[in-house]
Amino acid sequence: MGKMMLCTLGISLCLFSIIPSAFGIWLTLPSSGTKCVSEEIQTNVVVLTDYVVIPDGSSLQPSIGVKVTSPYGNNLYYKENTTHGNFAFTTQETGNYLACFWIDPHYQGAKEVSVSLDWKTGIAAKDWESVARKEKIEGVELELRKLEGAVEAIHENLLYLKGREAEMRAVSERTNTRVAWFSIMSLGICIGVSGLQLWHLKRFFQKKKLI
Repeated sequence: MGKMMLCTLGISLCLFSIIPSAFGIWLTLPSSGTKCVSEEIQTNVVVLTDYVVIPDGSSLQPSIGVKVTSPYGNNLYYKENTTHGNFAFTTQETGNYLACFWIDPHYQGAKEVSVSLDWKTGIAAKDWESVARKEKIEGVELELRKLEGAVEAIHENLLYLKGREAEMRAVSERTNTRVAWFSIMSLGICIGVSGLQLWHLKRFFQKKKLI
């Protein structure tokens, strides 16, 4: 049983390590301007993020503004004058999702503000404790459920990459076709211009009675 547990945990760690589904970062916001983070995410993926302003030791706690937009520019989350919070959504579009942070303009006491950001997507955003309580599972069975979720996420990623590959191949083929037609057209124009030049020179020499 112990070996089975270790094997399950080992496989789980390997699977989770190849799925870029969660990351924590430390942002340093400038006194003016905006700092953003982004991640390319496909559709129907859950995104869960917590953020908090790191105290700088001063008596006045700085506040920030937060804005999250979809690849098509739709606002998914917006909040001002805050020091901590979280946002969650399910993606409806494929592309880069952008989260931007800035210091509240009413706060004049800081040169820079540090923000801790915990960004989770897909399987990493799932509340496995709630799943375990609801379905009354634990131990190896819970790890197997996590493995099942990881395998599904990998399968979806592979399908997404396959689709992207097909799109890029189609674009490449269309580009190659256009380049080929452009080359043929350029060659035809060059031949036509050369023929006109020869015809013009022939007429010129005939008028001068050189030939």
